[in-house]
Amino acid sequence: MFLAIHHALRKLRDVPHAVFIPAVFALVLLSGCRKQPASTVVSNPAASNAPAASQEIATVSTRRNQNKYPQRLSDYKLYRGELAKLEPAEGVIEYELNTTLFSDYSGKQRVVRVPDGKLAKYDAVAALDFPVGTVISKTFYYDHDLTDSTRGRRLIETRILQRTDSGWIGIPYVWNDEQTDATLTLAGAAIDVQWKHTDGVARINTHIVPNLNDCKRCHQNESMEPLGPTARNLNRDIAYEHGTENQLAYWGRKGLISDVPKLEHAPKLAVWDDPKSGSLEERARAWLEVNCSHCHNPKGPARNSGLHLNVDVTDRYQLGVFKTPVAAGKGTGGRSYGIVPGRPDESILLYRLETTHPGALMPEFGRTIVHDESVALIREWIECMPEAAVAQAASL
Repeated sequence: MFLAIHHALRKLRDVPHAVFIPAVFALVLLSGCRKQPASTVVSNPAASNAPAASQEIATVSTRRNQNKYPQRLSDYKLYRGELAKLEPAEGVIEYELNTTLFSDYSGKQRVVRVPDGKLAKYDAVAALDFPVGTVISKTFYYDHDLTDSTRGRRLIETRILQRTDSGWIGIPYVWNDEQTDATLTLAGAAIDVQWKHTDGVARINTHIVPNLNDCKRCHQNESMEPLGPTARNLNRDIAYEHGTENQLAYWGRKGLISDVPKLEHAPKLAVWDDPKSGSLEERARAWLEVNCSHCHNPKGPARNSGLHLNVDVTDRYQLGVFKTPVAAGKGTGGRSYGIVPGRPDESILLYRLETTHPGALMPEFGRTIVHDESVALIREWIECMPEAAVAQAASL
């Protein structure tokens, strides 16, 4: 459109001034009157949340990379037997996290395969430094009934993170209706899902599968990297065939990781919904780290906001206490500060967790409905902030 106007204007450059201006207005008006395609109606507002430019880039990437990656999940040989059972193959380790990312009440299964003879390097803060050739798999599924897991589940997608010579890449696969395999889906997808919720009420939603470029929206800091498998999030006991053992100790014993310290010296993230695992503050901070700090950290995409939500932040202002927003626009919900101690309903942080409005909800990708349980946790945390901070709020 703009190219056509440009050529028309070149032809009009020698036209008398009295004719030139009306001609320009006519061109602009005609260009604006062109019929636009009808809007696509989606059941989930977030399904249309990605910019058009991003979708165009994804389409180009799809054509260029379609034959670059394995076409089916089964090609990775991560599982044995019937694929839908997700039973790890020899040399593949299933792992669990203390606190997990909320993804619209979907369940997740996580496995990792480290190449034979190579080790991941321990890091007390960042994700473990896995060697080239490592494959990490995360499969998303929905239990048919959240009150009774024996009623089965529907596998939706599997996201592969693979460490190559040039860095990490994220590759999406969508499961077929027969639940026999998942197919490479570089352009992403929107899949309708339904389940019986914990309150016994049926729920429906649209699950968004990221495209090839969307993976970088969460995993890209200075470079693309895993998020979940940090030492403090892996530091927990889980059940193995031989019995219960700490994951870090097990990985060290199996020769998968180097330089593991004594467990009493290793950091440990609280389990956000388990009061026995830590204080209210520790559990709230754990949830914010896992769900928000992949962007809100000193090196993340939201670093310019000055809001840093990783658990090792000690500056309360950086955490959001009495912090004014940076270019948040309507995302503030009309509130003035990130956190107002004792006043959750005046805190921007809580508003962004409670809203589902595109452009205001946080996290901005991967969540489209409200996580009622974590909202209750963050609300309680803000309500219970020290009285001295509440008095400071009253003086503002």
